Amino acid sequence: MELAGRTLSLETGRLAKQAGGAVFIRYGDTALLVTATMSNEPREGIDFFPLTVDYEERLYAVGRIPGGFIKREGRPTEKAILNARLTDRPLRPLFNKALRNAVHIVATVLSVDQDCAPEILSIIGASAAVSISRIPFDGPVGAVIMGLVDGEPVVNPTVEQSRRSKLHLVVAGTKDAVMMVEAGADEVHRDDILRCIEAGHQVIKQIVELQEELVARVGLPKIEVTAAEPDPEMVDKVSPFIRDRINEALRIHEKQEREERLNAIKDELLETYAEEFPEQEADLKAIFENILKETLRSMILNEKIRPDGRLPEEIRPISCEVSVLPRTHGSALFTRGQTQVLNVCTLGALRDMQILDGLGLEESKRFIHHYNFPPYSVGEAGFMRGPGRRDIGHGALAERALEKVVPGEDAFPYTIRLVSEVLESNGSTSMGSVCAGSMAMMDAGIPTAKAVAGIAMGLIKEGDRVEILSDIQGIEDFLGDMDFKVAGTVDGITALQMDIKIRGLSPEILARALEQADRGYRYIMDKMNEAISEPRPELSPYAPRMITMQIDVDKIRDVIGPGGKIINKIIADTGVEIDVEPDGRIFIAAVDVEAGNKAREMIEALVKDVEPGQTYLGRVTRIEKYGAFIEVLPGKEGLLHISNMDYRRVEKTEDVVNVGDILEVKVTDIDEKGRINLSRKELLEKPAGYTEERRRRQGPSRERDHRNRRKQ
Repeated sequence: MELAGRTLSLETGRLAKQAGGAVFIRYGDTALLVTATMSNEPREGIDFFPLTVDYEERLYAVGRIPGGFIKREGRPTEKAILNARLTDRPLRPLFNKALRNAVHIVATVLSVDQDCAPEILSIIGASAAVSISRIPFDGPVGAVIMGLVDGEPVVNPTVEQSRRSKLHLVVAGTKDAVMMVEAGADEVHRDDILRCIEAGHQVIKQIVELQEELVARVGLPKIEVTAAEPDPEMVDKVSPFIRDRINEALRIHEKQEREERLNAIKDELLETYAEEFPEQEADLKAIFENILKETLRSMILNEKIRPDGRLPEEIRPISCEVSVLPRTHGSALFTRGQTQVLNVCTLGALRDMQILDGLGLEESKRFIHHYNFPPYSVGEAGFMRGPGRRDIGHGALAERALEKVVPGEDAFPYTIRLVSEVLESNGSTSMGSVCAGSMAMMDAGIPTAKAVAGIAMGLIKEGDRVEILSDIQGIEDFLGDMDFKVAGTVDGITALQMDIKIRGLSPEILARALEQADRGYRYIMDKMNEAISEPRPELSPYAPRMITMQIDVDKIRDVIGPGGKIINKIIADTGVEIDVEPDGRIFIAAVDVEAGNKAREMIEALVKDVEPGQTYLGRVTRIEKYGAFIEVLPGKEGLLHISNMDYRRVEKTEDVVNVGDILEVKVTDIDEKGRINLSRKELLEKPAGYTEERRRRQGPSRERDHRNRRKQ
């Protein structure tokens, strides 16, 4: 099919024929092989659907060899992990929840045309591969990227269009409804975002039709999956024992106390009916979970009351603090109910920016946000390992929300790193990270124009009955139908992310949720502004000061020196950090202002031109029979010939100067090869009756004797 002026094609039957389903998908010159394979037997002892999605980047796809000592791809990049999550999220709700066979989807990027984003093909290819396989799936799913160029929606924008777009919006869905939304935006109004979502969904319907044509031609019959439902007699007998107690426990406002009460009810249920229903513990647990879900959803839909006693649109109590750590460059503590995030801001030189080794055009980034979620934040004892997929995803979402207010490199030539430490978790720590990160940047003195706040929205939907929840907590996310995160400034949205567990959302529900989220994050922003409403006028005394210089490009080699000798000496002598850009910009980072100024003066001296007729105070660096070499400016030497050392005749160079001597000299000329000629004589007082002829006649008697002997 033709899609936004380029051809999208799906092919199967030629590659990876032993996979359960394999699709070679191509859009423009971007090509991926996407496979979906299911295990033959169900996995024993699990109560969830085991789906794994891997997104494999190959640098040959962009004609590059991996950097580093080992010249092969290693662990997935953060971008690859984010793209794997992007593929997973719209597909997961459409699998049969009773399926216990392991399903593995692998998207391998084989060729990349930067105008055709591979992450979109991963979603479409995964949907097509699953759809033609025997894996039960309620798809297909299509996906597009939507841009907003000159106020108009653009489908799958090119690189040039993306540079002018105020929006990067990924929309995925079935032909009936939207399943997932992911966006970074430049303060875009919610109405414009809704327009782009609706325009994208119209194109998604065409992509789904293309997949349906493929399925009609080569699709395999699906395996049958039967959900193991508890015996109705068991349900009737057990329900009265726990229903009222679960209802009572759900109304406990404090999270840990509520969870302890619910766990006690479950344990008592298993103990009480262990003899009557032997070896049916899984069924008893399923009954408990079903009643818990039914009770929560009924309480919200019928009574408009949530587990912590709030109304649907009510936001939990908020506390904001800044400058909570004494020696960091900036810090903030954001607490919303039982969710608490500490964010710390660190400023560094431009050389500290992160180098990227991926398939995109971006090679580095100077604004970084990292997210840490330790086990103690949810009251558990666990292991501290590296960041998981969830941590990377949450960190990237907050980074996307905040980067729109970060000043450019020219205005603020620093590398900026934010770290969000989740200290307590009960719903939407990613949006808590946005709020804490915004305040920490202001506390660090970064000239951000506006605050950024975020909120997570939930949904309970039973038939036509719908309740949208503001500021959801953990249990509402777990037992609800939607997790919709929205972040923005007073002027518009900067990021959003929507995941759902049902078969899609109508445009009307989506519009309601977005409007309610808009009110919510603005309320939170008002609370943040009470703690800090604008950036500090000065940086932290522990943050480096940045001195910016501009030199001629031809002078860069003079600053760096052979093998970096000169610039490394400046760094060693002053203790600063120096970055030299190819366009002649120089950035000096120094905590000590005096050290920074000293480094600047040394560089200014290096790039300063030696001018004929000017006098310099130089240091003797080398002695020869015919004269001395003197460094008149750092890295610039001239020759003081023996004949220009004094008015009197000088027999030996050492009679006047020695290595290390400091003396005043005058530049007489600079020849066509750039060699500098110096004179000390011209700065001395001329002796009475002195003439050059007389000077030439004067000379040591032994030299006259020597000349006479040579003549004889």
